[in-house]
Amino acid sequence: MDLFVGFLQMNELLIVAVMILLLFGGSKIPQLMRGLGRGAGEFQRGLEEGKRALEEVKRQATVESSEDKDKDEQS
Repeated sequence: MDLFVGFLQMNELLIVAVMILLLFGGSKIPQLMRGLGRGAGEFQRGLEEGKRALEEVKRQATVESSEDKDKDEQS
């Protein structure tokens, strides 16, 4: 999201902010931001879960590879 914001100038951000205010109203903006924050948090948790799963697969592959080498050496 930082990359997207980097391309916008200050006046463009102001126009977007005014449009959001007009569309949702002042009372809905805190709810909107809270929902956005929760969504970002869930996305981060999903990324972390994916990283953990990938590390587990790598670990299992390493263990299986070393077990195969041990069996080959014993034969």
